[in-house]
Amino acid sequence: MVMSLKTTAALTMACLSAASASAATPPCAEGSFRQFDFWAGEWDVRDAAGTPAGANTIAKEENGCVLVERWRSAAGGTGQSYNYYDPAAGKWKQLWIGLGLLLHMEGGPHEGGMRLEGPLQYLTQGRTTRLRGTWSSLPDGRVRQHFEESQDNGATWTTWFDGYYTRR
Repeated sequence: MVMSLKTTAALTMACLSAASASAATPPCAEGSFRQFDFWAGEWDVRDAAGTPAGANTIAKEENGCVLVERWRSAAGGTGQSYNYYDPAAGKWKQLWIGLGLLLHMEGGPHEGGMRLEGPLQYLTQGRTTRLRGTWSSLPDGRVRQHFEESQDNGATWTTWFDGYYTRR
């Protein structure tokens, strides 16, 4: 099939217009991709007793497709997590690495917040437990991050960390 120069130019312009229209709306701009946005920000973190636990920065990166967490504990330890919505699985996922821990969790919205759960590996101890994290947006603008650990694969849970995030 032979196309005229005019037809080729028109097709090229149509393709470029379609590409720029789709580039104008990032792929993670709405819907389920926005469910964890309440956690994004610069935070000071205290435990349930009010003692400083550390500082945390949660940044929306890659056109809002991933929340990148950069943690610094009050004792000086650090860690990072990568949080993203996986549309094929219909779940939120987190990979945490730091403080001698490796954590893979998944889950989704829970009671107005977010709940993720998965295996927690203690790298220096060679053992694995189960961790469940619940993030709740509080009426005063803070976020509560409540982690519970299970030694018996989810039959019983004990508080592992209970942190309250206040925006800087």
